[in-house]
Amino acid sequence: VQLQASGGGLVQAGDSLKLSCAASARTFNSYVMGWFRQAPGKEREFVAAISLSGGFTDYSDAVKGRFTISRDKAKNTMYLQMNSLKPEDTAVYFCAVGIGLSRSGYAYWGQGTLVTVSS
Repeated sequence: VQLQASGGGLVQAGDSLKLSCAASARTFNSYVMGWFRQAPGKEREFVAAISLSGGFTDYSDAVKGRFTISRDKAKNTMYLQMNSLKPEDTAVYFCAVGIGLSRSGYAYWGQGTLVTVSS
């Protein structure tokens, strides 16, 4: 299973950024997908998850209302639209796939993409 995360960068507080996670068709059509992040000196934390069909989503309280997770079957790609970014959103963002729509237990991980939000 290979996952390719991209779209990170340096933005200012209040800006928007959209992350992408590309997968093979087999992977995309087999797993729940999720985003996690790890800030410097902190443990990795759950950000958002989306069901296989795309009909169910889950968000951490820290990003609910600002971030939107989605998946595009035609492109075998998952997205994370991040709006109203805050400095505390600065982290390496990882995409992952798993079996159930949950906040843990993901089996395969991408390499991560760095998001830096300046104040």
